[in-house]
Amino acid sequence: MTAKDCGQHGDCCEKRKRYQRIFGCILATIIVILLIILVVWLALRPTKPRFYLQDAVVLQFNYTGPPSNLLSTVIQVTLSSRNPNDRVGIYYDRLDVYAAYKYQQISVASALPPMYQGHNDIDVWSPYLYGPDVPVAPYLCDPLTQDESSGFLLLHVKIDGRIRWKVGSWTSGHYHLFVSCPAFLTFQNGRSGSGATVKFQQMSSCSVEV
Repeated sequence: MTAKDCGQHGDCCEKRKRYQRIFGCILATIIVILLIILVVWLALRPTKPRFYLQDAVVLQFNYTGPPSNLLSTVIQVTLSSRNPNDRVGIYYDRLDVYAAYKYQQISVASALPPMYQGHNDIDVWSPYLYGPDVPVAPYLCDPLTQDESSGFLLLHVKIDGRIRWKVGSWTSGHYHLFVSCPAFLTFQNGRSGSGATVKFQQMSSCSVEV
């Protein structure tokens, strides 16, 4: 090997070491930044918002029964949400509310306006939920007929949405929000129908998944 070859080999080794140092510095910087974000996140770990069903007014609940098996509903619900965090705000970018009976959606989703909820803030919504001539799944026909005859009915008001957390000037990515609120209803005179008006006024706590 000539002296020229040795010199070229030494230059290559020096460049390789320089690149390794640069890469090591970049990697160390990224690790430090991620650790800072992790520490801040753990210190300010957001608590899920709390939802409550305050009341539900059933203006129409009419089930035709076999063979058509169509259900028409008009329900007004009042929902409230509280942000329990002292340092974390919540962006509600999408909130779709609908009524469900035994896991089947029985109303069209009603969209609530996007909003920001500050620390410890409480917000209230009162949307109408409409379900015009919704086909009922065959396996629900018998339970629905029995509940309608007895005058007792358990519905669930559900919210499907997307939220973001805000800590200072930093805003997180989107998280999926799912809320389920039970509403136990008793119909007047033990029967439902197109003219039925039932008011549920016992505030119930909702399950929240984020």
